[in-house]
Amino acid sequence: MDTSNNPIIIDGNSGVATRAVPALLSQVLLISSLGFFVSAVGVWLAPAFYFPGLFWVCVIATFALIFAIRATRKNPPLSLVLFLTLALIMGFEIAPWIQHLLHTGGTGIVLNAAVTTAVGMAVLGMGAQLFRFDYRKVGGIALAALFALIIAGVLGMFFHFISPTAYSYLTLIIFSVLIVVDFMRIRNGGDGATAVELALSIYLDGLNVFLALTRIFSGSRD
Repeated sequence: MDTSNNPIIIDGNSGVATRAVPALLSQVLLISSLGFFVSAVGVWLAPAFYFPGLFWVCVIATFALIFAIRATRKNPPLSLVLFLTLALIMGFEIAPWIQHLLHTGGTGIVLNAAVTTAVGMAVLGMGAQLFRFDYRKVGGIALAALFALIIAGVLGMFFHFISPTAYSYLTLIIFSVLIVVDFMRIRNGGDGATAVELALSIYLDGLNVFLALTRIFSGSRD
C-alpha cells in the first residue's frame, strides 16, 4: 500500500505523472473503502462491548491513532493496521447514534445518508480532477472554519446560539470542501503524503459528511 516506489510527479505533462496518480488514487480508494467497511463492523459489534465512558475512550484513542499513523508513515504495513484499528474504534464511537436510528425506524435514514455520501464523494472526486484553484489555500481556510465550528459547537452546548440543524449543514459544507481538496492533493501526487495518510483524510471527510447527513435527514434536535 506504500507509494514510495511510485514516480513522483514533477511535470504534469510527463508520462511519469499519468502512471503515478492513477496508482495512488486506486490505493487511497481501496484503503478508505476498507476503512468504511471496518467502521460498519464496529457499529455492529459495539453493543457487545459497551461500558460507561466508552465514547470518550474512543475519542481519545482516535486522536492518539491519528498521530500514530502520521508517526509511522515510513512503515506502511503498520500504518495500515493502525488505520484499520482507528476505523474500528470510530465504528464504536458512532455506534450509539447509528444504533439509535436503526432501532427507532431510521433504517432508511442511515441507508439514504450512506448512498448520498458515496454518490456525493464520487461526484466531488471527479470534479476535483477538473477544478483549477489553489487547493492548499482553500484547504487551510476550510480547516480554520472547521476549528471555528468545533469551538462554536462546544460553546453552543452551554449558550445554545447555534442550532443543531445549522451545525449539521455547516459540517456538511466544510467537509465537502475538504473532500475536493484531498482529491486535488491526490491529483497532485499526494504532496508527499502516503496512501494511508491520504486515505485517512478521505475517510474522515466521508464519515463526517455521512454523520451530518444522518442528522439532517432525521431532523434531529439531539
